[in-house]
Amino acid sequence: MLVDSHCHLENNEKLGDIMIHAADAGVALILDAGSNLDHLEEHLQIAEKYAFVYTAAGAHPHQAKEFSALTAEDILCKIRHNKIIAIGEAGLDYYYDFAPREMQIRLFKENIKAAQQSGLPLIVHNRDSDEDMINLLREAYERKPFKAIIHCYSSSWALAEAALEMGFYISASGMITFGNAADLQEKFVKIPEDRLLVETDAPYLAPVPKRGQVNEPANVVLTAAKLAEVRRVSFEKMAQITTNNFKRLFEL
Repeated sequence: MLVDSHCHLENNEKLGDIMIHAADAGVALILDAGSNLDHLEEHLQIAEKYAFVYTAAGAHPHQAKEFSALTAEDILCKIRHNKIIAIGEAGLDYYYDFAPREMQIRLFKENIKAAQQSGLPLIVHNRDSDEDMINLLREAYERKPFKAIIHCYSSSWALAEAALEMGFYISASGMITFGNAADLQEKFVKIPEDRLLVETDAPYLAPVPKRGQVNEPANVVLTAAKLAEVRRVSFEKMAQITTNNFKRLFEL
């Protein structure tokens, strides 16, 4: 049994086949991460159709202009559904900078507030924004603790250390299978096993040997296998660890 702790299933004409592939690969739970509140209804329809799929509600930093007036209360009004188990994905993205950084920060703070007030874990997106990310998370956590996942982690060890100090979880994506991922693999060796998760971030970041193809939840098997290899444990143990961690975090 495996869990894909982060993927994107919306607007996919091959969804039925993707779900069959996931089940055949032993993927028993999937978190279909939200990125745009305007698409929440589609996510919920998928989660209602497939018993092993859950979703999240929040606003991605790429949409910071679009949701410039969004508040935590707006998010909280939309999460009254038993298939919504997380807030996000939300965070900062200074690589693409699709929205001004001050707008990204404002929106991220509202997503954090929604996580604090709801008790649902926050799915954190971070790209080239480590310093601001660490400061924002620490400041918010000191005001009121909350649960979070550093999704698709590929950042500095300083961010991982800060996240672990706050009890957050850290998720490995297909990037740990890439040929240039030795440094990232070393970081994942140091992360405590009770804080590890695996994900695909499908349809992006397909792992080796599927790199360059459209990714899907079934491929989380490849990521888990690489994580098991670098941590020198069996695949079965890694599957059990990451599944148990997911269930603990989301109280499933």
